[in-house]
Amino acid sequence: MPIYAYKGVNAKDKKVSGIVDADSPKTARLKLRKMEVYPLSLEETVEKVSSKSRIAQALKLGGGVSALELAGATRQLSTLVGAQLPLVQCLTALAEQVDDHRFRTVLAEIKEGVNEGSSLADAMAAYPRIFTDLYVNMIRAGEQSGALDVVLDRLADFTETQADLRNKILYAMLYPVIIIVIMTLVIGVMFIYVIPKITMLFQQTKQTLPPLTVAMIALSNFARGWWWLIVALAAASFFAVRYYIRTPAGRERWDRFVLKVPVIGRISLNVNISRFCKTLSTLLMSGIPILRAMDIVEKVVGNRVLGAAIGNARANITEGASIADPLRQSRVFPPFVIQMIASGEASGELEFMLQKASDSFDREVENAVNGLTKLIEPIMILVLAGMVVLVILSFLLPIINLTSGIG
Repeated sequence: MPIYAYKGVNAKDKKVSGIVDADSPKTARLKLRKMEVYPLSLEETVEKVSSKSRIAQALKLGGGVSALELAGATRQLSTLVGAQLPLVQCLTALAEQVDDHRFRTVLAEIKEGVNEGSSLADAMAAYPRIFTDLYVNMIRAGEQSGALDVVLDRLADFTETQADLRNKILYAMLYPVIIIVIMTLVIGVMFIYVIPKITMLFQQTKQTLPPLTVAMIALSNFARGWWWLIVALAAASFFAVRYYIRTPAGRERWDRFVLKVPVIGRISLNVNISRFCKTLSTLLMSGIPILRAMDIVEKVVGNRVLGAAIGNARANITEGASIADPLRQSRVFPPFVIQMIASGEASGELEFMLQKASDSFDREVENAVNGLTKLIEPIMILVLAGMVVLVILSFLLPIINLTSGIG
């Protein structure tokens, strides 16, 4: 069934636009008139019969929508559902507000599924690159409890918070990355263009060069003659490490190694602990059973070592144990979060205590990243300055020797 994009006016003489699915343009116009929309233009956009496969393939290759866009759409849907509008009408209105064409088409597919009798959670589950397991299970819990608008609002808060933390880390690390790129370019220009020109002058004098100068000339000649080998080795090493990390054993060793790296390991641990606490708190507040919530959290946490500890805790819970005890035995989770979980279990306020713990770890991560950035910046500048001084010194020494010999 085709999907048509329309522009028109509604009963209040306001300009509106959006999409509608129908067998033909005539049927599409009839549908719009039933919605009290009078189309001024109608254009077929995507064939529905093949849209799902094409979108699924595109999402598989290129990823889903941005977290902030998903959070905004989720909050809008929460408002519409809270206004007691029919779900199909809510999805129609939401699709009209979305700018991304692929996301709009996905929403049209979901609306059609709901219209045909599917639950919202099942319709969304067909697009795992957009709607994660956590998202779908929370939607399902909201539908079953009759509090879908509340669950959607929590989902929007959760998505925005996670995206905000990720963006803060990325922005904080952007400056050091720029410094590294500039340092690499400067050193490359000096070894490929500057040093060879100076070398020609020394060759004409036929003087004995200092060891430092000889070493710099040798490095320059190697970089100029074998640059392709350097690039090939760097690329091969990158893809080899990437492939190894994607294997189960490689990923576990890599995650274990990252946790042991000074400063970086602490930040990685706190980020994943915060994600664990916030995700588990959001799931429990939405009515997800503890075992199912732990299963989802195990997949959400980005570190296999922590994931294994969570999986072990889940197995112990089935035998009647608390959450805190198996997490304490793993010796991976910090004592602070263990105490918060134990206190929450004892007081019956586990969701609240997890949320407080997550907020605490978020602040600690932000402070640690800012401190690391302030530490990396001067180190990078000193390294760049040191390399430049070393190159200058290596060619200044023979010049000094030459002038002193002439004197």
